[in-house]
Amino acid sequence: MHLTNLGIFIMAVTMGFSIGFKEYLLIQLPIVMMAASAGVWLFYVQHQFEGVYWERNVKWDYVTEALKGSSFLKLPRILQWFTGNIGFHHIHHLSPRIPNYFLEKCYKENPMFQKIKPITLLTSLKSLTFRLWDERHNRLVGFGYLDKRFSTKR
Repeated sequence: MHLTNLGIFIMAVTMGFSIGFKEYLLIQLPIVMMAASAGVWLFYVQHQFEGVYWERNVKWDYVTEALKGSSFLKLPRILQWFTGNIGFHHIHHLSPRIPNYFLEKCYKENPMFQKIKPITLLTSLKSLTFRLWDERHNRLVGFGYLDKRFSTKR
């Protein structure tokens, strides 16, 4: 790890002297910002999705939380590779010590993992509307749910 970090540092300094530090940063910063945004989105949709399991106290169960409280994000093959198979998030939550390169194999070899309904890039967009947990109905809802709920009671 230290050698990799040293190599990245040497490359950055070399590029800075070659093309200029300002120019190097103008190339690198947008890339880092896009990658960070993708990472935040991935984290969000893997924990905030339709049908998610959230429970507290005595009702909380480790296996159920791992399998139903985090998503199976079925990504196109190239994105699956770029994200290090983190779409198999339900498996990762069940056993974080499984290396990312074995997550897909675990999924294929264990029927219990295949019972989890996948979300896709398209269906994950709905997750962006979720803001609140409705404890009565055990589901995530958006702010529009409050408008509908309270406007009908008047």
